[in-house]
Amino acid sequence: MKIISQNKKAFFDYDILERIEAGIVLTGDEVKSLRAGHISMVGSFATVHDNEINLINLNISSYSHAYSKSSDEKHTRRTRKLLLNRREINRLIGDISRKGVTIVPLKVYFNQKGKVKVELGIAKHKKAHSKKEELKEKDIARQTRRELKNHY
Repeated sequence: MKIISQNKKAFFDYDILERIEAGIVLTGDEVKSLRAGHISMVGSFATVHDNEINLINLNISSYSHAYSKSSDEKHTRRTRKLLLNRREINRLIGDISRKGVTIVPLKVYFNQKGKVKVELGIAKHKKAHSKKEELKEKDIARQTRRELKNHY
C-alpha cells in the first residue's frame, strides 16, 4: 500500500468513530497526477446525492502532460463518486442523518493491485475545549519525555 496523501487536519478537528475503505471514480490523467502526488484534501468531505456517496472539494491538480490542460478550479475540485456496496451506502446514509456526524476522507492510497482507494472516517466534530485539552495533554507528555531523556 502506497499512501498518496493523509488528512492530518481531520484527526485534529474530528473524533473518528469508524473507518471505511472506498474506491473512487477518476479519469486517467487524474490517476497520473495522483502518482506524482498532486492532491490536497483540505476541506474535503463526503455527502449523499441520489443514493450515492460523493466526495466534494478534493483537489487533484491537472497532469502536466495531459492532452486537455484544463487547469481551472472547477475541473480540479469536481465532485467525485465513491464506490461502495449498497449495504454500506445505506448504513452511511443512516449515520449521516444522525446529528453532528459527517464523513471525511482520512487518506488516499494505492492498494496492492494499483487501484486508488480512499479511507473514509465517520466523524463527529470536536468542541473547542476538547481540542485545547488534547493539546495540553500532548504538551505534558512531550515535557515528561524530555525530562526522562535528560535524566537518564
